[in-house]
Amino acid sequence: MANKDYYEILGVSKSASDDEIRRAYRKLAKKYHPDANPDNKAEAEQKFKEVSEAYEVLSDKQKRTNYDNFGDPAGPQFGGGGQEGGYYSYGGSGFDGFDFSDFGFGGFGDIFSAAFGGGTRARRRNGPRKGRDIKSTIEITFEESYLGAEKTITVSRNRECTKCNGTGAKDGTEPHTCSVCKGTGQIRQVVTTPFGQMATQKVCSNCGGEGKIIDEPCPNCKGKGYVRQTSKIKVKIPAGIGDGQTIVLRGEGEPGEKGGPKGDLYINIHVKKHDYYTRKADHVLCDIPITFTGATLGIEIEVPMVDGTKQKYTIPAGTQTGTKFVIKNKGFKAVNNNWNGDFVFTVVVQVPKRLTQEQRELITKLALTMNEQPTMKKKGIFG
Repeated sequence: MANKDYYEILGVSKSASDDEIRRAYRKLAKKYHPDANPDNKAEAEQKFKEVSEAYEVLSDKQKRTNYDNFGDPAGPQFGGGGQEGGYYSYGGSGFDGFDFSDFGFGGFGDIFSAAFGGGTRARRRNGPRKGRDIKSTIEITFEESYLGAEKTITVSRNRECTKCNGTGAKDGTEPHTCSVCKGTGQIRQVVTTPFGQMATQKVCSNCGGEGKIIDEPCPNCKGKGYVRQTSKIKVKIPAGIGDGQTIVLRGEGEPGEKGGPKGDLYINIHVKKHDYYTRKADHVLCDIPITFTGATLGIEIEVPMVDGTKQKYTIPAGTQTGTKFVIKNKGFKAVNNNWNGDFVFTVVVQVPKRLTQEQRELITKLALTMNEQPTMKKKGIFG
């Protein structure tokens, strides 16, 4: 290795910055790691040792200066004398008997994270955490969806223990700081790895990562700091809400941990089907039956609205079945603004199935005055 160019091994120039050297090493170390090259492990291990040795020298300011001046990493000016590159020598491949799990990480990818500024998961564990969100469902009628309503639901959730105010300690006592981790919830360890010495963090086994020890647990919550409760919550259903939409009640979920905020309550809305009303966007749709004579001569009808009122509407003479009519702004109110949909009804002309003798005679006389076989309209070339 003494005659090899460390800059060439890492693929950087002699003027490369520390960051450039670090990035190049990290890329090559991942590329040549034996675990990433199961089909060519021997060659990968050798390459891995080369880039590790190059990085060990070039990442150290003093060693890099000596290397630039003298060029011999194994000489006495490097503190060498037997170890390969002054870095490590485990025998065999350099990895025999080496267990990456000893570092408290999930694998060599996590070791890189720790070496280059990672390790946020360990720090986050002992910080404030938001409580768990909970979910519920409310079933409402079509009319309640249209008008809005107030409902009461029952939810089962954890609530802060009132006996210990969430500390988990018996009344009159307090949790004390863990003597092992000094309240951090983490144990810092310095370990030797193929990359040199590294500082790692593990969850404190003495306090389970909590940073505090409870000598006398609260008898009400058994030291957990919370108890399971069933609560009734009033929910305001806004007018215009649709099936499948969700109402969010902030802070009505599970309690937070270590001073974190409470979780939220998500309420899914299910609107029951109506016998004759349907909804399309913010419009109300329905069918309105009218008589044969009303469709022929014209008629004024009363249209039943969703809110229980009746709206008068004049149907013109000669109306055919399937004709749609619109009553403006009588549909659903949009939840987020003041816009209203329309009420759209479709006329269904009812033909009488049973006639009295007098009715039959009158219709027969009418039929004699009319052409009872309507002329079929010819369709053009485009229909």
